Amino acid sequence: MSTVVATILLIVFVALVAVAIWRSVRIIPQATAGIVERFGRYHRTLSAGLNVVTPFVDRLRPLIDLREQVVSFPPQPVITRDNLVVGIDTVIYFQVTDPRAATYEVANYITAVEQLTVTTLRNVVGGMDLETALTSRDQINTELRKELDEATGKWGIRVGRVELKAIEPPSSIQDSMEKQMRADRDKRAAILSAEGNKQSAILNAEGERQAAVLKARGESEAAVLRAEAEAKAQAARARGQAEAITTVFRAIHEGNPDQRLLAYQYMQMLPQIAQGDANKLWIVPSEIGKALEGIGGLFGAANGRAAATPAPPAPPNMPNAPVPQRPESAPAVPPALSGPGPQFDPPVGRHAGLESWLAGSGGPVDYGAVGDREGGPVPGTGHAGTSPFDDDSSLM
Repeated sequence: MSTVVATILLIVFVALVAVAIWRSVRIIPQATAGIVERFGRYHRTLSAGLNVVTPFVDRLRPLIDLREQVVSFPPQPVITRDNLVVGIDTVIYFQVTDPRAATYEVANYITAVEQLTVTTLRNVVGGMDLETALTSRDQINTELRKELDEATGKWGIRVGRVELKAIEPPSSIQDSMEKQMRADRDKRAAILSAEGNKQSAILNAEGERQAAVLKARGESEAAVLRAEAEAKAQAARARGQAEAITTVFRAIHEGNPDQRLLAYQYMQMLPQIAQGDANKLWIVPSEIGKALEGIGGLFGAANGRAAATPAPPAPPNMPNAPVPQRPESAPAVPPALSGPGPQFDPPVGRHAGLESWLAGSGGPVDYGAVGDREGGPVPGTGHAGTSPFDDDSSLM
């Protein structure tokens, strides 16, 4: 019997020792703290790790989280200075720095922080109008953090940041603000559009002015260059004509022509005067009488040497014309004039009828070139003072 009692007592003692050991050993997680009370009074604060307390004497309160905590409060109605009710939603970031004060200085520090935030927020925002409150969030956050940090310092709590998550004015105020903002943006858009049109018009005018100036300058320079080129061309043409006249004048003086040669060349130029498709009237120059007198004198001096010269054939354009007979008293063409030579070679355009008359044949002078172009005899021609022109009907 005594053995059974001893065994039971031993088992009870071992159980008591195990319970005592289990109650005396406390493991505190990292970033947490434990408050130990001995006989109902604060004894000490347990830090993270393995801790030993006195069993049945010390009591461990619930652990306190030492990490920074984020608490979002529901929107709170706040009246602004211009008597508008707005709902403000806040977020608070805080951290427990003193577990003992957070345990014994305030009953529920989360509820205390929430209520303190609401009162401080109403105090700060109540001194602002709506537009200032909407545009001064940083200022509100700074003032809230400052006020809350001073008030919660004795609670062992440090407020890190206070953020305004949303500021919601009434729906009517929101509509008015949207209309005002829309009108303001429309006004800015109109101003910007007007300024853009103004700048565009100025730039277009500047561009047109510069283009006109450049165009006028280019036309002026082009006119100057054209004038200079024309002046140079005229100077070059004048120099060429002067050189040509000088060359002809020098050649004439070096050749030493007499009056008879000049008269003969004058008569040779008469058919060329009548050439041209636009010629409608051929006026015989007044100097033709003097030319014929010179030629008559030339032929009178050479009458004796032209007796053996045969009569020239009929002109090609007048095949049925009779061959004129040279009278005995008519002067003959000198051999020097009828033969080849540098002075009296037949030039291009020499008229056969005129040459036969000049040789003393007395036949008609046929200006076929004039008659072919004009379709008949030349009107308005007068007498040159000699009988061959009177007899020739083509020169009448």
